[in-house]
Amino acid sequence: MFREEKDTMGQVLVPAGAYYGASTQRAVQNFPISGIGFPFVFYQSMALIKWAAARTNQNLGLLDDTIAQAIRDASQEIIDGRMKSEFVVDVFQTGSGTSSHMNMNEVIASRANEILTGVRGGKTPVHPNDHVNMGQSSNDVFPSSIHIAALTLIKNDLIPSLEYLKRIILQKSSEFISVPKIGRTHLQDALPITLGQEFSGYASQLDHGLTRLKNAESSLSELALGGTAVGNGVNTHPEFARNVIDVIFQKTGIIVRQAENHFEAQSGRDAIVETSGILKTLAVSLTKIANDIRWLASGPRCGIGEITLPDLQPGSSIMPGKINPVMPEVVIQVAAQVIGNDLTITLGGQGGNFELNAMMPVMAHNLLQSMMLMVSASRRFAISCIADIRPNADKCRDNLEKSLALATYLVPHVGYDRAAEIAKSAFETGRTVLDTARTESDISPEILQKLVKSIF
Repeated sequence: MFREEKDTMGQVLVPAGAYYGASTQRAVQNFPISGIGFPFVFYQSMALIKWAAARTNQNLGLLDDTIAQAIRDASQEIIDGRMKSEFVVDVFQTGSGTSSHMNMNEVIASRANEILTGVRGGKTPVHPNDHVNMGQSSNDVFPSSIHIAALTLIKNDLIPSLEYLKRIILQKSSEFISVPKIGRTHLQDALPITLGQEFSGYASQLDHGLTRLKNAESSLSELALGGTAVGNGVNTHPEFARNVIDVIFQKTGIIVRQAENHFEAQSGRDAIVETSGILKTLAVSLTKIANDIRWLASGPRCGIGEITLPDLQPGSSIMPGKINPVMPEVVIQVAAQVIGNDLTITLGGQGGNFELNAMMPVMAHNLLQSMMLMVSASRRFAISCIADIRPNADKCRDNLEKSLALATYLVPHVGYDRAAEIAKSAFETGRTVLDTARTESDISPEILQKLVKSIF
């Protein structure tokens, strides 16, 4: 029941059995192939728009009931995760994303025709442009698909993953709250803190990042739908955008709204640049946390060694028994990729010339890749590393006892200069500051004992 599509010379454009049509095939043949495609959530978001558009156009009396239902049925199959292999256009294509958009229109029309006639492909009774794309343009559908995909990932995956990581870190903060250790500034010994306090700082970084991420949802919620080619809504019903956006909300629960200004919504991609900047900030936070953790676990005998990480990859290729900080290094590499993606997105945001941004495909790919990497990295970091960290309380105490920074506690009793002399003497003799203070100052034993209790 499958048919081939041929050009005027009889050459096969689309093989029998494919859902995509000639427009898609030409894109595949003519564009450079990097082997990089969009995450499927992007296509699911575009199919959602097509589903909502078919219902809206049917309700507005513009689309036959039977055709509208077939379009919705075909779109729903894509939303449900089917036909992944039919989306074959490379990320690097026309800057409006028209090739991927037509890929979607052709797949839906082809499947709708199969539903109605039993024959896959073709343009009757369902036409990819006249029916599936009614009231739409690549220039408003593609950016709207990016926003919906990003909102979906933020709501369903990224926020839950980051909140899970924060929760695990807070659990460790509570567990370690009574483990005293030396603080460090400039990579040098500073004043005492507890291991739990240190971990509380990591949780707070994530908390601030989550607040920023939730704020980005407001910017992403604006959709360009209804602007068609250049923002003035040619060939779309005046009620199309408002109605289709209502349908999207009813179907998904994702809060979206019509763009206040369609010319801005199609020529600028500032919401994507903003969101990427927030992802970059989160990546920087994760880098700080992961770097701290691998340094705190350095050793086990010749480093800081204040915590122990779970053994994920025991032994190196040459050194038996060596345990490397695998997960922190994974997180740091993911963060580097996200930061690099942000630069590409920033440059892409500058590609809005006149009434259209012409760098949307690469922006879409990098934004969604960054989100998906952050989802996986944060969850795996929590499960495979943070949850099983053990404190080395004896090592923490030993480092703390040897620290010259404890001389700071002597300042109220002997003054800054005398405290500095005691610290220097302790360093030269190899003794602790408190032991040196007992023999080289007139601080009473009772005060020294109170200092010991307050520190340890």
